[in-house]
Amino acid sequence: MMPAFEIASQNQVPKYTQVVNAVTDAIRKGHLKKGQKISSINELSDAYFISRVTVEKAYNILKEQGTIIPIKGKGFYINRVDLDAPVRILLLFNKISNYKKQIYNAFIKTMGTNAIVDLKIHHFNVQILRSLVENNLDDYDYIVLMPYFYENIEEAVNIIKTIPANKLMIIDRRIPFFNSECGCVYQDFENDIIDALDEGLDLLKKYSKLYFVHSNMVPYPPEMARGFRKFCMQNSFKNELMGEVNANTEVKKGDAFIVIEETDLSSLIKNCRTKGLKIGKDVGIISYNETPLKEVLLDGITVISTDHEQLGESAANLILSNSKEYIKNPFVFIRRNSL
Repeated sequence: MMPAFEIASQNQVPKYTQVVNAVTDAIRKGHLKKGQKISSINELSDAYFISRVTVEKAYNILKEQGTIIPIKGKGFYINRVDLDAPVRILLLFNKISNYKKQIYNAFIKTMGTNAIVDLKIHHFNVQILRSLVENNLDDYDYIVLMPYFYENIEEAVNIIKTIPANKLMIIDRRIPFFNSECGCVYQDFENDIIDALDEGLDLLKKYSKLYFVHSNMVPYPPEMARGFRKFCMQNSFKNELMGEVNANTEVKKGDAFIVIEETDLSSLIKNCRTKGLKIGKDVGIISYNETPLKEVLLDGITVISTDHEQLGESAANLILSNSKEYIKNPFVFIRRNSL
């Protein structure tokens, strides 16, 4: 049980705060150990002549902090004793890629020594998400989630809702119809692609037909294809959606391609070389997501891209400032010789 402490009626500090401070002070002094059972709400209320509501409020704060954990049918137990340690953050990404690494590295760099950060992957799978949330919710101060789910979306949203808003941060993609007072740094996929292609409209007018290539093997936000279609309609471009580029893909003079996957980019460049088509003159290429290689490949590949480092940095800064803002991440059109 808990060591004795004092609740002062005349103290200007609210009684629930005094209970929180008493528990955390006992942990720091070593009087309460990890896994140790503490007084129930009724026991503490009776022992110190304070209302159950006051004790319950204090225990809810301690639960949100991860300091205590309720075990059904048994009571409350000390869950955490490293109270002076940096904040603990769990990053839940949908996959590992070069772009996710840029976000991760910028996030880690910005947090510095202020956090202990773990990374886990949900692979777009709702059941994996459920397991990761249920098994880790009490062990972290923040859960930073990339909410990429294309099946069982309602179930995924219900799982995400079990994460307290003060612990949750959404990054990279907003969740439609999800109302939560959590922080968020996001891409606006549909409007970003429209705005970026508008910047390159003078170059795209050289071409008679636009193709948007998004892999059939890797899921991508449908907003990207919608944005492409809207841009083409607004500017009267013939257009087509493609699942991949391979050795048999027909590439003709006057075509321009927007390509997401680097395997498709590689196949497209090979096809152009095989058919003697000059990239940037006969065929246009725009690649999705900036990398250092695209800056030098073919004397420069034209790119549309969010700023991945800025995304990671902004997410970290929201945590450091305890802010619940919604921030749209910058998206750019980079002119190079492939268009």
